[in-house]
Amino acid sequence: MKKSNQDNKDEFDAGVYRHKLLAELSGRICEVNAISMTALFEVVYERPWYDRVNDTRDIRKLTAKMRKEGIPICSTSARNGGGYYLAAAGSELTNFLRKREIKALSILMGNAKIKKISLPNYMGQIKLEMEGQSDEAREV
Repeated sequence: MKKSNQDNKDEFDAGVYRHKLLAELSGRICEVNAISMTALFEVVYERPWYDRVNDTRDIRKLTAKMRKEGIPICSTSARNGGGYYLAAAGSELTNFLRKREIKALSILMGNAKIKKISLPNYMGQIKLEMEGQSDEAREV
């Protein structure tokens, strides 16, 4: 299937936005230098935001995508100025990842309680489902 001009433009724009985001974060090393989501939006998209939730959704999507690719973009939700940054040292990244693990486990624990099964059993089910999906993908 041939890509449309709009698809090519969207891919180009995504690459430009990705580059701008990384360029800005390269100057934001360490949590104390974090840039707010709204300020990062204005840098990356070169326009002001009007609605904090809706306008900044693309920044959250872009950072999530880049994290899935292995780029260690950290974030903080401190009341006095949270935002995005790159870790200064291994311990800072380790602490950020530990917070994410705790959050993920908390969500899984809640799901297990709703299903009325233990967390290890629930995680085993998830593992089996994921292995089944990857087996199906290989067969295609």
